[in-house]
Amino acid sequence: MNTFTLLPRLATAAGLLALGGCAASAPPASTTTPTATTAPAPAPEPEVHGLSINVADIDRTAAPCDDFFQFAGGAWLKANPIPGYASSWGPRNLLQDRNQALMRRILDAAAANRAAAPGSNAQKVGDFYASAMDTVAIEAAGLKYLQPELARVAAVKDRRTLLDALAHQKMLQIGTYFNIGVEVDEKNSAQYIVGMSQGGLTLPDRDYYLKDDERSKKIREAYRTYLRNTFQLLGDNEATARKNAEAVERLETRLARASRTRVELRDPQANYNKMTVAEATKKYPHLELPRLLGALQLGAAKDVVVGQPAFLAEADKLVQTEPLADQKTYLRWHLVRTATSGLPQAYVDEAFRFQQVLGGAKTQTVRWKRMLAATDNYLGEAFGQLYVDEAFPPRAKAKALEMVANVKASMADHIQTNTWMSPATKEEALKKLNALRVKIGYPDQWKDYSALTISRESYLKNLLAARQWDFRDEARHLGQPIDRNQWGMTPPTVNAYYNPPMNEIVFPAGYLQPPFFNPDADDAVNYGAIGGVMGHEMTHGFDDQGRQYDAAGNLRDWWTQQDNDEFNRRAAVVGRQYDAFSPLDSVHVNGKLTMGENLADFAGLTIVYGALQKQLQKTYGTGPRPKIDGFTPEQRFFLAWAQLRRTNIRPEALRQQILTDPHSPGQYRTIGPLMNMPEFYQAFGCQPSQKMVRAEQDRAKIW
Repeated sequence: MNTFTLLPRLATAAGLLALGGCAASAPPASTTTPTATTAPAPAPEPEVHGLSINVADIDRTAAPCDDFFQFAGGAWLKANPIPGYASSWGPRNLLQDRNQALMRRILDAAAANRAAAPGSNAQKVGDFYASAMDTVAIEAAGLKYLQPELARVAAVKDRRTLLDALAHQKMLQIGTYFNIGVEVDEKNSAQYIVGMSQGGLTLPDRDYYLKDDERSKKIREAYRTYLRNTFQLLGDNEATARKNAEAVERLETRLARASRTRVELRDPQANYNKMTVAEATKKYPHLELPRLLGALQLGAAKDVVVGQPAFLAEADKLVQTEPLADQKTYLRWHLVRTATSGLPQAYVDEAFRFQQVLGGAKTQTVRWKRMLAATDNYLGEAFGQLYVDEAFPPRAKAKALEMVANVKASMADHIQTNTWMSPATKEEALKKLNALRVKIGYPDQWKDYSALTISRESYLKNLLAARQWDFRDEARHLGQPIDRNQWGMTPPTVNAYYNPPMNEIVFPAGYLQPPFFNPDADDAVNYGAIGGVMGHEMTHGFDDQGRQYDAAGNLRDWWTQQDNDEFNRRAAVVGRQYDAFSPLDSVHVNGKLTMGENLADFAGLTIVYGALQKQLQKTYGTGPRPKIDGFTPEQRFFLAWAQLRRTNIRPEALRQQILTDPHSPGQYRTIGPLMNMPEFYQAFGCQPSQKMVRAEQDRAKIW
């Protein structure tokens, strides 16, 4: 998931699922639905075949009630090793490949169209992608188009001009020292405010600078090599490159020590520290905030929200106390590393050699895929208009909206029948659910790119222009009414999110694609797959973070103390369960870091199971519900959930995920919720002695 300054601290779902292909006709082994011993034998259920789970992917040697992850997708995992260019591989990658093929056709056609009207979206998209793919021109240009930016850093002669250079880098969305941008005020969601938060690091997390285990030391050594070699490419001799590398690492380590941990960052109340600009200027005098805001076209700001005050205090001291030459080196480094894709291949190779150590990939992703992603990132809604015309028919949107409505109705049922929540809290919860906004496919109102100039002259020039335009487009929101039509992801994105201050769930068209979502597919499979994501995102509004925001999106405590304590007690059970999961020796899932995503998986699946039952009742009434490929609807529902989270992942990437990602690894996202669900036990006839069955007193139950 991308990070959006306009949508801070999103509680996002990876929802890394994808529908299986058309199923084969072989019936499953020992997967019949149990019936009560006192009930009469049911009438034979009709056997039909259709758009369902892929039975060829099932590992028949595994028992579904002992290891459902292996049972549901073990054959697929064995047959689908990780490609050399990837760190992990799963159905989401297959959806990405399918999506990328369509996007490439659109972009190739746009790049070939030299007759597009100047200034049109088609011209800008075509020229951006064409310039990105013109590696001959990129090699020939060398550092030509970066020189003005390098010269700006070189011209810094004192603290004042240092801050000028820092402000300019913020306009180019380079994350030096800290992050700053316009966001929704989380305690007054009817207005925008300037937000400032910790940042300034190259490595993925503070712990990469501070831990002393062998893996962390190996990564830091690779990082030093990356730094030294890149500085030498810029023209530094070996001794100077080494000195500059040491300076960058030292400054970043200082910032890392002042940074909050990933778990600490999950506390929205602690990350909301509102103060006037005058107060912030007094607290952080060396950042000269009024001048910085003015340079960023944010001079009208009267207040700011500081996410991590202690971090910003350290950044303020760093600006004042560190040698100016070292800080210029730090700015120079971040400028170059964020411009790598527009520089000659030698720079790209150095960055990839470091990424190999960090994530374990063997070969680099082909350039067209990387530049396709860049085009989507920087011209997402211009490109998105071309994409949705081909990829998202109206009936797909109608089906998705129908499913969301059913999931929402099921959520309301679960709130109303909740046994531990007080009437006052239930009333507030239902108010929040009823106020939830749903965005499907693409924005109702597209961004206007008319002020952005794109040509075929230089990809790097286009890249920097697009970043600057995007920052200014964000800055213009300050002082304006909240833009409810704004999206934090582009239409082709294979992902979804819940945004607490806006109280909205958003599903881009790229996520709602075959084989991930198919309006013609079996309901049980659609609900287990994309429906599981819908439930996940919806229940993010009621997870340990999202529940702290009210119906209007304000960070406000609307829970009674008793209900609050009971929720935390129940959530702690989930935390302990995931703490016990260990995918590698001495490596355990962090139940606190992954709490929100685990709660959304578990609660979301429970809610969506209820929505499916409503849909099945509507379709079949009290009559028999057909099996497809030998599976009942309930079995297909759980198989779809599991098959769409199957993932092969390299050990290096798995360790990084456990350290930095709020999502648990795929195998635990699969089995974690099911181990708590009697509905799963019933669907597959599980017995108390089997591994997927938790004793009743050990089960988690939220909704």
